[in-house]
Amino acid sequence: MVAIEWFEIITMRNLLILILSLCMACPILLLSSYSPIAAKTHPPMTNTQISVKKCEPTPADYLGPYYEPDAPVRSSVGKGYNLDGVVMSSTDCSPIAAARIEFWLTNPAGSYDDDHRATIFSDGTGGYSFESNLPPDYSGRPPHIHIRISAAGFKTLATQHYPADGQKTGEFDIVLIPIE
Repeated sequence: MVAIEWFEIITMRNLLILILSLCMACPILLLSSYSPIAAKTHPPMTNTQISVKKCEPTPADYLGPYYEPDAPVRSSVGKGYNLDGVVMSSTDCSPIAAARIEFWLTNPAGSYDDDHRATIFSDGTGGYSFESNLPPDYSGRPPHIHIRISAAGFKTLATQHYPADGQKTGEFDIVLIPIE
């Protein structure tokens, strides 16, 4: 009986050590998988990466905390930067007409406001054109324009366009993935 008591004590001690070890390991595991929101953004894409000759889907990017639905329909929210592109399908590079393209960006002072939100629709050839101020960098982020694209029969995409330094125009083709 004494041997059973010692065995039970040793087993309980080992069980207690195991429980304490797991309790200490959980926060470490959780913290090691933590990535701040800013880390979910992608670095600015080069013109080579933007190329969609192979109809590779446009990479998703961080939606951001300032998205608001139902932005006014308008193709300009400022002056100084023009963005053009084509919305197309990843299956065969065919243009997507009537895709809803929502934009939002900071004003020249670096703040988000309703005056810098817009909705446009791609034309019959999938083309679109948008004019804005050149967004400034803020909070350690490079200048960027948030874009959300939706079209019937395709997955909605949230991405960002990063204007090239010193450029007044940009080209950003968008390739959507069909809903299966």
